Amino acid sequence: MPHALIVVDLQLDFCPGGALAVAGGDEIVAPINAMMGDYDAVILTQDWHPADHSSFADNHPGAAPYDVMRMPYGAQVLWPRHCVIGSSGAAFHPALDLSRAELVVRKGFRPTIDSYSAFFENDHATPTGLAGYLRDRSLDRLSFAGLAHDFCVTWSALDAVRLGFDVTVLEGACRAIDLNGSLRAARGAMRGAGVTLA
Repeated sequence: MPHALIVVDLQLDFCPGGALAVAGGDEIVAPINAMMGDYDAVILTQDWHPADHSSFADNHPGAAPYDVMRMPYGAQVLWPRHCVIGSSGAAFHPALDLSRAELVVRKGFRPTIDSYSAFFENDHATPTGLAGYLRDRSLDRLSFAGLAHDFCVTWSALDAVRLGFDVTVLEGACRAIDLNGSLRAARGAMRGAGVTLA
């Protein structure tokens, strides 16, 4: 069964020194580069927000980063400003081997809705187009790596299972934010949905 590696949001703003840094986020670059040759396809996702994005805490007077706000599509964590379109922080980590990537899926570019998953916006309904690409190429088996384990990687893996893909999360090639126990909850949700944690 053709097997794709999906590398989630390995961008400078999510690495140490970035605006929304994940501890150890840069440690997974070399292992991910080393495994790329083991897959039939490599796909990258890229968080790509306009400056007026509704998920940025500083776009809501009186709000603080990590507050939770109700949006039309549900609860939304308000994040520090990050991965703004065209900014240096939105760039992929410079050591990531971009030459192997056959597709880059940009997400989060709609100002009024966030997008953790590689497959859907946070309304769970607006598609990114990734599922169609994978099906057109008969890539039915997916392995996920990247940042952050407990948000964008988990949401992507859960959506992939729901869409009928065979899904593995490579935990050694992920790092988590772990906001108020979010990593434990994410792992439980993935196991319950049938995601293989490797």
